[in-house]
Amino acid sequence: MFTIPYKLHADKQVLSDWLPVLIGLLALYVPTFYSLANGIWTKEEQAHGPIILLLSLWLVYRKWPEMIKRSEGKSTSFLGWVIFFMTLLLYIIGRSQQILIFEIGSFVTALAAILLIKRGSSALKAMWFPIFFLLFMIPLPGSLVSLLTMPMKMAVSYVAENILYWANYPIARNGVILQIGQYQLLVADACAGLQTLLTLEALGLFYLNLVHHTSVFRNVALAILIIPISFTANVIRVIVLTLITFHYGDAAGQGFLHGFAGMVLFISALILILGVDTLLQYFIKAQPMNVPNLASKSSSS
Repeated sequence: MFTIPYKLHADKQVLSDWLPVLIGLLALYVPTFYSLANGIWTKEEQAHGPIILLLSLWLVYRKWPEMIKRSEGKSTSFLGWVIFFMTLLLYIIGRSQQILIFEIGSFVTALAAILLIKRGSSALKAMWFPIFFLLFMIPLPGSLVSLLTMPMKMAVSYVAENILYWANYPIARNGVILQIGQYQLLVADACAGLQTLLTLEALGLFYLNLVHHTSVFRNVALAILIIPISFTANVIRVIVLTLITFHYGDAAGQGFLHGFAGMVLFISALILILGVDTLLQYFIKAQPMNVPNLASKSSSS
């Protein structure tokens, strides 16, 4: 009889408690995300940014009741205020000097600080994955990306060349430039770069968090295997782009179908992740089955 009024009262209390925080976050970071939406997020290398943001916000919404329950009656943390003031300094420097790694990074630390201030360490523990997941949204320094990307592009180009040569295509390679027929293709950062690897790693970790396997071995093995899965998906993407260019011309390869190849990357990566996860499941199920068999054999002998 009193359930609905109590729930409405609780919802109003939560809204009044968190509304000032939400308004403050919007005032600080709406200009940031507007600049990102009209800036680096329009580039293929950083197109995963809004996807990471939306998935993180969805995870926050999904874990909100658990966070409230786990932090109910727990003490807040003074460390949150320390992190909050450091976050403001980070934001001011990043916003004024256009240092994106500071500006966007401050959004992640701001969420952590607010949880510590409002609900304590228990709330942060409940929300650790959505906040950690936001780290994949932060753009890395260009020098670091270039340093780590070149060996990856060389390896992807080498494997793609050998597969197409084995399939009797007229292909040759010079560094990261593929020559197939009359066309030359440069394997760009977006096709086989560090950001692609990080995006696919984020996709794999999101999948792990969603399915929530109880097996530690299965989680760790799949997280590690995402790296070769990412490499394989990149090779598939380069091969698809190369074949599109060879059969339909350079305009098709650089136009609409180039964007479609990006979809091929994520679809192939998702299929590979699901396939590897299924194999790990069968492997884990097979292990305990051998124990009783060995025990029965030893007892019978």
